[in-house]
Amino acid sequence: MKITVIGYWGAYPEAESATTCYLLEKDGFSCLLDCGSGALSRLQNYIDIMEIDAVLISHYHQDHIADIGVLQYSWLVQSYLRDSKQILPIYGHEEDKASFQKLTHQCTKGIAYDPTKELQIGPFHINFLKTAHPVPCYAMRVSDGVSTMVYTADSSYIEDFIPFTKDADLLITECSFYENQDGSVAGGHMNSKDCATIARNANVKELWLSHLPHFGDRKELKIQVEKYYNGKIELAREALTWEK
Repeated sequence: MKITVIGYWGAYPEAESATTCYLLEKDGFSCLLDCGSGALSRLQNYIDIMEIDAVLISHYHQDHIADIGVLQYSWLVQSYLRDSKQILPIYGHEEDKASFQKLTHQCTKGIAYDPTKELQIGPFHINFLKTAHPVPCYAMRVSDGVSTMVYTADSSYIEDFIPFTKDADLLITECSFYENQDGSVAGGHMNSKDCATIARNANVKELWLSHLPHFGDRKELKIQVEKYYNGKIELAREALTWEK
C-alpha cells in the first residue's frame, strides 16, 4: 500500500496547496480518500485524473468534498475528449441524503457504504468508526492484507480511537489545535496531545499530523507530540509518501 498526501489543511487551502485529500495505491488500483478544496489541481502532479478508480468520503464538510464537483466535471470533459464511457464510483454515507445524492453526476455514481460493515474497494478493506464531529463523520481503518492505515477524519478525542487504531502501521490524524487548546469546543477537533495519546496507547508505528491549523508555529505541533509519543512523526505536507 502506498499513501501520498495531496492536501493537508483544515478549513481552506493556503497558497499552492489543498485541504484534505490522500491518494491510496496498490497493484495499479488508485483510490482518493476525501477530495477537499484545491485537491484536483494538486492531484494531477501525481496521477492522471482518469486513472482514479474510486473515491471514498468521510463526511460532507467542504474542506473534505469541495473538489468533488470539480472532479465530476473533469471526468465529464475527458469522457468527450477520450470517447470514454467510464463511471467513477464515489463512496459516501447516507446520513446526509442531499449531499450523498450529489455524488452522482453524468460520469460518477454515489455508492452508499454501511459503516457497521466492512467495505472492500479494490485491494483495500475498510472498517469505520463514527467520530465526534458536528455532522456524521467516519474514521477509517484501511488494510491491504499486508499493512494497516487509520485515518481519523475530523473528530474531537474519543476513547474508541484506541482499540480502532490498535497496532496500525500508520495513523493519519487531524491536528487542528495546539496542546493547550481544547479542540472539542471548537467544532469537534483534536489537539496535539490528543493525537499523541491515541498513537501511544494504540501502539502505532508512525504518526502523521494533518488537517493543520492556519495559525501558530506548526513545527510546535510535532515538538508537543514528541513529549508523549516515541514513534516516527511527520507533519503532513504535499507529496509526503508512505509505502509498505
